[in-house]
Amino acid sequence: MATLSFMTSPHDHQSCIDAAIKDATRLCADKALRFTQIRRRVLELVWGSHTPIGAYDILEGLRPEYPRAAPPTVYRALDFLTGLGLIHRIESMNAFVGCSHPDQPHSGQFLICGDCGTTAELDDPGIEKAVRLGAGRLGFIAKRQTVEVTGLCPDCQSAQQA
Repeated sequence: MATLSFMTSPHDHQSCIDAAIKDATRLCADKALRFTQIRRRVLELVWGSHTPIGAYDILEGLRPEYPRAAPPTVYRALDFLTGLGLIHRIESMNAFVGCSHPDQPHSGQFLICGDCGTTAELDDPGIEKAVRLGAGRLGFIAKRQTVEVTGLCPDCQSAQQA
């Protein structure tokens, strides 16, 4: 079941950002954690599009408001947001995307468009189970899963056919 579908153009990213901020505010309040302005701004930058964003691009996005921000500032915010499940790290790209359901346990399954970079999160228990069973047949216990699949999103498929 797709939890974050590929967005069709045009798309109002502000509604995605607003929902992410609402989730973050609630999760931090529930856990008595501080949702600082920098953490909030980093989350906004991650959710600014549905393409993975790297730490140094986030740093550049922070600079207008926080000119003294440094890489450790960004990495601490990313660690905090990842730890709460508000964002995911796309390992193959060393970049981050927002999580549309941070308060629900799930494994990371991502469909990444090789042309435009748009990323959709998939939450398919069958994939998770297949990985666990396959690993088990080899005597391996899978503790954390991230599956990344590169292909073409619907918009890029249409563009190639045109």
